[in-house]
Amino acid sequence: MWSIWEEPYNPLHPGPWAARIERKCFSVDQCNASLLLRTCFKDYFIHKFRAMLGKNRVIFPGEKVLLAVSGGPSSSSMLRQVQEGLSQNAHKKLRFSPGIVYIDEGGAVGRSLEERLRTASELQAVFRSTGFPFHMVPLEQVLDVPPSVLVPAASSQPAASVYKAAVDGFLQAAGGRRPGAAVQQQDAAGLDVLEAHTASLQQLMDSATSLTARQELLSSLRQHLLVHTARSHGYSKLMLGDSCSRSAVKLLAAVCLGRGAQLAQDTGFSDSRYGDVVSVRPMRDYSAKEIAFYNHMFGVPSVLSPSLTTKTSDKSSIQQLTESFITRLQADFPSTVSTIYRSDTHTHTHTHTHTHTHTHTHTHTAAA
Repeated sequence: MWSIWEEPYNPLHPGPWAARIERKCFSVDQCNASLLLRTCFKDYFIHKFRAMLGKNRVIFPGEKVLLAVSGGPSSSSMLRQVQEGLSQNAHKKLRFSPGIVYIDEGGAVGRSLEERLRTASELQAVFRSTGFPFHMVPLEQVLDVPPSVLVPAASSQPAASVYKAAVDGFLQAAGGRRPGAAVQQQDAAGLDVLEAHTASLQQLMDSATSLTARQELLSSLRQHLLVHTARSHGYSKLMLGDSCSRSAVKLLAAVCLGRGAQLAQDTGFSDSRYGDVVSVRPMRDYSAKEIAFYNHMFGVPSVLSPSLTTKTSDKSSIQQLTESFITRLQADFPSTVSTIYRSDTHTHTHTHTHTHTHTHTHTHTAAA
């Protein structure tokens, strides 16, 4: 199995990794080298996803996990990894019960209802093929979300010390049944959208005077609606498809926007600020290039739709400018994203250590 190298693997141009690949792949003389490269890349990709979940042990056996799928490459690849992990042929099966949620943001970007329904129909076909329960939610529903969604509820997440007990209990209860296979969620025939709600949403978006502010507003509305949907349907975990490349852009953009204090929650593996619904980002070790190669090689479907930044210039917003800067720098210096990612990891470690120390000191002082 490959180690996680500093540079993302490019299966079409192995470059400096050719010698390493030969030591593993070319040891089987009777097989075609290109097929072995393909097999090794798939094994590497799947292993990294499993390792990320296994290392953090945030998702417990039997938990309901809601996958936020936008139709883009990263979230679509995440959905495929969960499918692989729950398949009968998986070496070590995932042991949680998945569901899918799609937030239709067409009302915020001026798409017609016909265009939105067409995109929703394409995604429904993909979701039905997985056999997982799914929810099609228009962004307009955020206008009906109660303010209590912003108040963290008591967390039901078990402590790490009882992880083994949770595994044993799950195995006894499951009896060999595949998680999520027994439930076929509602069939969403279409998006239930009222014109008045769409007009109110567009008015809210127009109240933001810059594209930077509109992107921040849209991100906040999306997150609140995802958390509300997870709570409403009994999901305790929310799985997001943020890649390493996306996390790097979010990190620098957050610093530019003065949101440095929220870096650990916005870009870390897990975000527990909402208490009973914990967000996780299992794709944060993958670069955008790795995901693109995997999706192309193994036929992972993507359904793309226009966003706020479609057909805008690189300097139209702080987020756009940051993304353009990192993309161009990455083209000349391929370790750019991984370097930012490592800095992000150090930030999370320091934040966690500081918080733990502060809590311990406060407890010790109170006891004295």
